[in-house]
Amino acid sequence: MMPKPKNPSMPNTYLADGFTLLSDWGLILVEGPDAATLLQNQLSNSVLGMRRSVSGEIAQGSDAVRLMGYCSPKGRLFASAWLGLFPESTGADDRFALFISKDIAASTAKRLSMYILRSKVKVIDASNDWDVFGAYCEEDAEDFVPATADSLALRIPDVLSGDKTFKRVLISQRKTESSASKNNEAALAQWNSLEVLSAIPRIVLATQEQFVPQMINFESVLGIDFKKGCYPGQEIVARSQYRGAVKRRLQLARTTSSTFSPELAKPGVELFHEGDATQPCGMVVLAAPNLTHSERIDLQVECKLDSLEAGEIHLGKSDGPVLQIDSLPYQLLEI
Repeated sequence: MMPKPKNPSMPNTYLADGFTLLSDWGLILVEGPDAATLLQNQLSNSVLGMRRSVSGEIAQGSDAVRLMGYCSPKGRLFASAWLGLFPESTGADDRFALFISKDIAASTAKRLSMYILRSKVKVIDASNDWDVFGAYCEEDAEDFVPATADSLALRIPDVLSGDKTFKRVLISQRKTESSASKNNEAALAQWNSLEVLSAIPRIVLATQEQFVPQMINFESVLGIDFKKGCYPGQEIVARSQYRGAVKRRLQLARTTSSTFSPELAKPGVELFHEGDATQPCGMVVLAAPNLTHSERIDLQVECKLDSLEAGEIHLGKSDGPVLQIDSLPYQLLEI
């Protein structure tokens, strides 16, 4: 039985511990009879056979929600996105929703549109017309569900933070005049922290085309289907997997420097090993303040594996804050 809104008279309320506008997230809609074919030929994961979700319900499970990568011909990630299938009505054409970083939504939609040719499909950057929200609650709390019939919502993997496990849902709704009022700073800080601790990467403008998928564990978080056939960069991605050519990986890290500058925690900031102060050994993927320890920043970083064997890794510059490497919340697939 699906739970009811906290207040049925307020259509935009949710059963959740936290709910906030995600201003740095956008939405791409790909719709039409040939939508699945277009995306199948462009993305790193398969879209065929995905279960349709009704607007207003939460899409969940691997048959309804999938992590996708969009690679350049050189096998570098141009974008990443969470994808669900939300037709406008029963029997209507496919309509795929890609939840993506807002700063790369327009360029990604434009790139996908280049391959439409004569196909019956539309690619729409809907980021200016739809808002994206994040909702979360503790694992043992009552399920939450969007209260509006036209919401597009999908559940993404749970996250362990401290001794608590949190459920997370991405939700998109058409913009309204009251959208800005749903910006909850405390909930946003918690959402961002959970995203970093998930160790599931998200490509933003500063990290576009920096990583072959395996360099940021994309295969280990089920963002690649190695049996699906061709897509841009597929040969390079497959070669990296089966020839063991990846010498870099995403790691969780933290720093507790009291002199830490927030500028050093932005995606794209480079890392330096004490053994070579002139050549970067990695890069920040995502970062967020730790909500328990005020001087601590948690980070997702991509780093050379041999730099982890011995010696200190510094953030931003050769004498920058020292990073401590933490354990990943999942097992890496063997390469």
